[in-house]
Amino acid sequence: MYDRILVPTDGSDATEKTVTHALKLAADNDATIHALYVIDKRIVQAGSKKLQSEVRDELNTQGKKAVSAVRSKAEAADVPVETAITSGTPDKEIASYAEANSIDLITIGTHGKTPREKLQSLGSVSERVVDSASCPVLVVK
Repeated sequence: MYDRILVPTDGSDATEKTVTHALKLAADNDATIHALYVIDKRIVQAGSKKLQSEVRDELNTQGKKAVSAVRSKAEAADVPVETAITSGTPDKEIASYAEANSIDLITIGTHGKTPREKLQSLGSVSERVVDSASCPVLVVK
């Protein structure tokens, strides 16, 4: 049913449950996991010009750790894995990656933000992915 499953990751503990679900689905379907970390360009641009390069480098380092953690779990589960780091607006990059790589399912976590927190952070990435993705999306709470 699924050949390619995308797992966007930010490296947080909250992503752990999402990765577990995605690996189970991948193992059951002989699918490949795609681990994606998006460097949020809004965070980079929020810093002063002087600090933007430093912020981008730090986020890139975090991204490498995040996708490496998914890679390790996938390899331990004997699930094929591909990793990528992109830069942009997370929901748009996730949907774009999914389309460009013929992803069959996006497995994404939600942090369970309150409506006020969603407002402060410009909404929920998972909600925007559900609205914009061209493939099914499994949201893991």
